[in-house]
Formats: sequence, structure tokens, C-alpha cells
Amino acid sequence: MKPYLEVLPSSPEASWSMLNRRLDDCIPFQWHHHPEFELTLTLNSIGQRFIGDHSGEYGDGDLVLVGPNLPHSWASRAKIDESEPHVALVLWFHRDWLLQMTGGAVEFRPIETMLRHADNGLHFSSAAAAALRPAFEAIFEKPPVERLLSLLGILAGAAEDRQAMPLASGPAQAPDIKESRERIDRVLTHMHLHYSRAISLDELADIAALSVSGLHRMFRRHTGLAISDYIIRMRIGDACARLSSTDQAVHHISDAVGYVSLANFNRQFKALKGMTPRQYRALFVSR
Repeated sequence: MKPYLEVLPSSPEASWSMLNRRLDDCIPFQWHHHPEFELTLTLNSIGQRFIGDHSGEYGDGDLVLVGPNLPHSWASRAKIDESEPHVALVLWFHRDWLLQMTGGAVEFRPIETMLRHADNGLHFSSAAAAALRPAFEAIFEKPPVERLLSLLGILAGAAEDRQAMPLASGPAQAPDIKESRERIDRVLTHMHLHYSRAISLDELADIAALSVSGLHRMFRRHTGLAISDYIIRMRIGDACARLSSTDQAVHHISDAVGYVSLANFNRQFKALKGMTPRQYRALFVSR
């Protein structure tokens, strides 16, 4: 269940992307990542969201900002109104593109601050989501210039939410340095694609064009984690998705996400989640 690199829809009249996704049957689990930020408002749907090593419940009006190259997916369990589709209103934008527009304007500093805290994902309060919902629903019908202004308004409104909560483990990334940003993006993309097998430090250092010691310093500066801890969190996040959405045996899941030892898998799972894999699965089977 490796996260695939998603190529986003584009328009010749827009410098960012959006999608009004309506699904009658379900929101399927599709573990993926991309270099853009993603702001998603989910409507008329109940289920689970998976963002990095975070897994949690979502309901109608769930508003989440996902950071660049952070693997994520939603998986629906039911609709609220069976006569209407599941809805995901999605806005995507590049960090550098947005910062070029907002740079130097004191009015947009809250947005810049929000982005610095959003690399590992942010979940916004229900009050903030409800306040932003009309603008979200209206943005798809606006002409390009008005859409852009609406995007900035939505981001400014989200940035005012003092109850926004982080999702995946680790602190936000350090301020951008272009060369360093490109290196860490290459390393993270490779890790997201291959974390279910052994990845050597030499392999990652070669991708980053750094020494192993330089790789360690860069990785911790951007993620706040050691490389081994980051891989563990990705593997356990994948395992959570499998445990809650499939009937695969625990030992098969352990093997699929990269563990040679079932005992090691159980130990690391409990250390991160506070329960065993079977206890975690039971939370969903009982519903």
C-alpha cells in the first residue's frame, strides 16, 4: 500500500488547482502524496482519514490542511444523506507560489505562519469549517481572478483558527531554503514510495547529494525526526489503514509494511498507538 505520487489537475487559466469531487458509492482509500499543500473540506460523509502516521475519524464539515509530500487518504464508511453523494472540496497550491504572492504583505503573515505549522497536517475546528463552508462551496463557480481572491480569503480565515490541531507526528518544517527544500523533497518522495522495504542511508544520501551526516542534519532540520523514526511512523500509519479497512491477517500486514519480525511490529505499534494491532482493529470491527 505504497503512496503514489499524484499529478494534480491543471487549468491554463489558473496557477493553482481545485476539485469538486462527488462520489455516489464511497470515498475509496487511495494512499498518495504530492508536493502541493492540500486543503480539503469533506461533506455528507463519515469515515476515517489517514495523514502520515495519523489516523482519525471524520464527519460532515471536516476541514484539513495536508502538507507537501505527506502521504494521506480518506476512506468513507457511510453517507449522512443517502440521497446525496460524498463530497470532497479540494484546493491545492504550491508553497513557493503562495509565498511569492503574500511575501512582504503584513496582512498575509497569519497565512505564512499557518503554512509553517502545516507541513505535518492541521485539523481545523468545526466552527472554523462551518464559517468557511459557504466560500468553499461558492469558489468553484467564480471566474479565475475571483477564485484566486476567494482562495486567499479562505486561507486567511483558516489561519485565524486558534483551535487548529496538528495531525501527523513531528514539528513543522524549517523556513524554506530552495536548495534544501529540493533535496528533502527528493528524499521524502523516495521514502514514501519505498518505506515497505529496507532503505539504506547511503541510498538516501545519494538521492540528496549529501554525505550521510549531512543527510541526517538536513532531515532532522526539516522534519524534527530521525530518519528511522520517520520510516517507523509511515509504516505504522500504513498498518493502521490496513487494520481498519481490510481483514488482512496481522502477520501479513506486518510483512507488507516492512517488518521482518512480527514481535518488533507489535512493539513499535504499541509504542506509537498505545495498544496492540488487534486492539486497534477491534475499535473498527465493533462499529
